[in-house]
Amino acid sequence: MRKLRIGILYGGRSVEHAVSVNSARNIFEHIDRQRFEPYVFGIDQEGQWFYKPMVDKEISSGVPVKLALSAKQPCLHFGNTEVKLDVVFSLMHGTDGEDGSIQGLLQAMNIASVGSGVLGSALSMNKIITKHLLKQAGLPVGKFMSFHKTERESINFPSIVEAIGLPFMCKSASLGSSVGISKVKDEASFHNAVQDSFQYDDEILLESFIEGREIECAIMGNTPPLASLPGEIIIHEKHEFYTFDAKYVDPDAVKIDVPAQINNSTSEEIRTLSVKAFQVLRCLDYSRVDLFLSKDGKVYINEINTIPGFTNSSMFPMMWKERGISFTDLISKLIDTCMERHKGVDVVSRSFDSGLKY
Repeated sequence: MRKLRIGILYGGRSVEHAVSVNSARNIFEHIDRQRFEPYVFGIDQEGQWFYKPMVDKEISSGVPVKLALSAKQPCLHFGNTEVKLDVVFSLMHGTDGEDGSIQGLLQAMNIASVGSGVLGSALSMNKIITKHLLKQAGLPVGKFMSFHKTERESINFPSIVEAIGLPFMCKSASLGSSVGISKVKDEASFHNAVQDSFQYDDEILLESFIEGREIECAIMGNTPPLASLPGEIIIHEKHEFYTFDAKYVDPDAVKIDVPAQINNSTSEEIRTLSVKAFQVLRCLDYSRVDLFLSKDGKVYINEINTIPGFTNSSMFPMMWKERGISFTDLISKLIDTCMERHKGVDVVSRSFDSGLKY
């Protein structure tokens, strides 16, 4: 049997561009070359596509790529080469990569793509929509409010404190990796936080600061989705919350416990809630659910990441490694899960016989 042609897609016009490079590099290095033939495609910060022989940050040094706009014969052209991919594994975190944009392009071209589709990606990317849907489904979330940039002048600090308490978190609505996030402890820090969050998005989310433990749970599969044992991120006291630097820059910022040292009943509650959140938000193939465990033992869902990190410090692969799944086997399982799901795409009818004349 021939090897499956896997397109590894990374980079993009996102504040998480550098994280994407590191995630894609790990996928490229660990993918099973006995089964898969990887093709690397980078998108630079101007939105230009390039073929690369390997993953690196110098994306624009590659060969420009063109896509044949045909759902029957979708091909990527670079130089004198033409390739029809079997699957795309996108490691594009954040804007234009995790919000349904790339997923829509690939779906229209009938190219299988690992991970959530347009709907699940879009719903999960917007933290405000995520909160409303989880709350509507009866899942536990903290108190929150949201504002669009057109409402900026009406944002009133005392009213917010009365509604959600102090301290609280101020976040850009559709970013990841803790970019555009601040902890607000007083009115002076609030104005700076709002300005920072609006710098990256048209909407901001304000939510109660839940004092407790940072818990994460990895989900994989579709029918049914399976949950890993929860892991815990123990943040050094010099960081007030899980900031970008704590995640990716400071090697001493966090201690990671996989599995988390929690009792069995709480662990099962976290796993059950994580699977339900995955299903409510119409996610596919895999995701990482971020939660809080408060000091009084209550579990709250924070958010869900449809393209979690695959860097050396990322929790998603760590939690499956604890379950006995190596990095290489994890990549294979995700691709196989995608391929199995994609088989059902052609079962859905796309034509309708009627008397309509056209």
